[in-house]
Order: sequence, then structure tokens, then C-alpha cells
Amino acid sequence: MKVSIFDVARKSGLSVVTVSRVLNNSSSVRQKNRDKVLQAMKELDYHPNAAARSLARGKTGIIGLTLTTLHDSFFDAVVHEINGRLADHGYYLALSVSKSYADTIHRPLFEEDRVDGVILLSLPPADEGKFINDLTKKNIPFIMIDNSNRNPAVTSIIVDNFRGGYEATKHLIDLGHTEIAHIAGPADYLSSRERERGYRKALEDAGLQPYAVERGPFEIPFGYQVTMNWIAAGKLPPAIFAADDYIAIGVMDACMNEGIRIPRDVSIVGFDDQVLASEFRPMLTTMRQPADRIAAMGVDLLLAAINDADARRVTVQVEPELIVRESTAARR
Repeated sequence: MKVSIFDVARKSGLSVVTVSRVLNNSSSVRQKNRDKVLQAMKELDYHPNAAARSLARGKTGIIGLTLTTLHDSFFDAVVHEINGRLADHGYYLALSVSKSYADTIHRPLFEEDRVDGVILLSLPPADEGKFINDLTKKNIPFIMIDNSNRNPAVTSIIVDNFRGGYEATKHLIDLGHTEIAHIAGPADYLSSRERERGYRKALEDAGLQPYAVERGPFEIPFGYQVTMNWIAAGKLPPAIFAADDYIAIGVMDACMNEGIRIPRDVSIVGFDDQVLASEFRPMLTTMRQPADRIAAMGVDLLLAAINDADARRVTVQVEPELIVRESTAARR
């Protein structure tokens, strides 16, 4: 027969109310009575119903996180870190992987009686406002990571992509390169625009002009095709800053297929520090996004919003780090 809270009350000689307060970690229970309840629970092998406890506390113990893909080792690292840190605080993480807001609204995860808070990770720029409005109407605390639209009324965490673009380009300039091309990401992403802005500023500060700028998706085939076009036209630049590692890997693949040596003939810098960056040969020089720091800040800021609805909205900016590997070398 299943043991109930009433059995624990009888065993401990205390009221059901007192037992309930112990189960919900209330500070109003005297230590002597708390010990009696805990001892009775142990002797009866009583395990409280988690759903009932959550209902009593007005909390679910679940945090929702939405993102567009799992095929990205940077996102994977952020989610892994967030999951571990939430577990330390007694929360479970529930994922929603959707390409768009239209897909997500048909899934009942993000309702106020199902999650205590939500993390929005690198959403499509056109959908950010829709998510913000939806979660605000439902009174669900949330934060954004890697958002593309600046909004001072929303707590968000972004990487200093301008500095990243600047440092990546300056690394090539410091190696003596004067003809540096940039393969940018989609123009509607803030990260793409800021990385390109950093690239242009670094060239401007060095008295240089952009060799070429191409824009497209954060995908290996795009980097490959752009590079093959340059090779076919006899205009392959001696140095390239790619807006992300997938684009950079595409560049490297095209070069190696055509017998172009890296970094002897062309130096390449990526962005993100995806797992492939250190597994591909030659290993890719790149700007690392600090997944651990982003996750830690995200959890802290979301829990603050959950515990205090009036918590101040902030935008936190984290710095990327240049990781020099084998794909860059001094100009010959």
C-alpha cells in the first residue's frame, strides 16, 4: 500500500501541515520537528510526489530553452553547460528545437504552468519580437542569448562580435597581410554585421581597403563555393576572415581540393571555435566564443528574473578570444 503524507504525520506525531512545511523546506518549522518528520519519512520509505510539491510551491522546476538546431557544437556546449548549472539549482532543462516561431507555438512547452522560465538561444532575427511578445503576455520570465535585435527592455547576453571581427582581421594584418577578404554571414544577424564592421575597422586603422566581401549563410557549402569562384577567376585572396568556422572549413576544403596550400598560399581565420576547428587539418585559427561563461551568466540572470519579477533588465557583453592554430602564417 502506498505511503501518504497522512502516514508520515501519524508516524511523527505531528500535523499534516507541519509535514507539508518540511517537504517544502519552510523555515518556520522548528529543527526538532523537522528531524521527527525526516525520521518518519525514512522509516516509512516515503517519497513525496514531485508534481504535487511543485504545485504547492507554484513552481514546475523546469526551464525551457529554444534554439533552431542541434547541429552546432558551440550551441551544444552552451546547452550542456546550462543543463549542468540548472541541475545544480534543482531545475530540469526542457528543449524545443524549432526553425521558426510558427513551429514553436504549436508545441505546448512554453506555457506559464509548464515552465518557470525560458532561455531563447540565437533565434531567427525575424522571430525575436514574436517570442518576446508571447512570453511577456504569458508572464513567463526569460532571457536571450545571441540576439540580433537590441532591446533594452529585455535581459540578453551577446558576444562582442565587433571586437572579434577586429581581432581576427588584425591578426592577419600583424602577420603582414595587406589583401584580406571577408566572407560574411547573413546580413539580418547582428553577429554577422558586427563581425564585418570589426573587419572593416581593423583595415581602416591599418590604412587598408577590403579585398572583397561576400555574404551568405553560415554553411560549409557557401564557403566552398565562394572560394571556388575566386580560384576560377584567378582572384583568390592571400588572407581570408570567415564569419564562422563552417564557412572557414568550406574555404579550406576548396583550397585543398585545388592543391592550394594552407597557410603557405592562403591564411584563414574563422569564428566560434567549433569542434571541427581543432579536428580539421590544418587546425583552424579562430575566435572562440566562451560557452561556459555565456551559460553561467544566462542561468544566473534567468534565476534572478524568476525570483524577482522587478529585477533590472541588462545587456551583458562577453569577450571572444583569438585562438591561433595552423591555418595562419606570415605573408611570404
